[in-house]
Amino acid sequence: MFSFENKIVVVTGGARGIGKCIREQFEAAGARVCVIDLLANDSFVGDLACKETLERFAAHVIAEHGHVDYLINNAAPRSRGITEGSYEDFEYALRVGVTAPFYLAKLFAPHFAEGASIVNISSSRDRMSQPETESYTAAKGGIAALTHALAVSLAGRVRVNSISPGWIDNDGVAYRGADAVQQPVGRVGTPLDIANMVLYLCSDMAGFMTGENICIDGGMTRQMIYHGDHGWQLSLFKTE
Repeated sequence: MFSFENKIVVVTGGARGIGKCIREQFEAAGARVCVIDLLANDSFVGDLACKETLERFAAHVIAEHGHVDYLINNAAPRSRGITEGSYEDFEYALRVGVTAPFYLAKLFAPHFAEGASIVNISSSRDRMSQPETESYTAAKGGIAALTHALAVSLAGRVRVNSISPGWIDNDGVAYRGADAVQQPVGRVGTPLDIANMVLYLCSDMAGFMTGENICIDGGMTRQMIYHGDHGWQLSLFKTE
């Protein structure tokens, strides 16, 4: 559907899961992709929480390619809760999930090509939570807000949008039963569900979109759930 021949794409957290799928889809469409990840990859290994690493990575990309067409901030922050999570855990999550996307946008700002686009990967956790997920949820809420701030600041130069995935299976598991049926679309999401939207947002088809967030969660955040309604049951367990 898309052609990104010779476009330069930066993908953070691109060594596995959603990020890897995004990389593969861009490459299949003709793009040249630069990845930064803590995991081994053939582009750049480094910690996004480190300012100097971000600077070295940006310099490496520009030295090699001269410009950037698309920046995909996908790397996931660590999830730690209020009970066991430390100050350092929370701070690290924000550095990976919010500070790094901001700083990469700043570093690449003079080098974005005409028609450039930034896509930030948030999460449906930016609007709903499970217990003990404070660091991850705060980081995802932060990048969702950062999206519209950057869209305004970079208006006329770079379009900036975000995607909020719901439950995305990165391991190829065929979920059946309640795990699938609870989702209004009847299945768990796949990395390709997210990658397809990333490519769309970077394409000319989305040329009138900026500052927008798109939630891709199978409809889960639109579903009202009450005990005893349509077969839903809440089980309460007391601990001594």
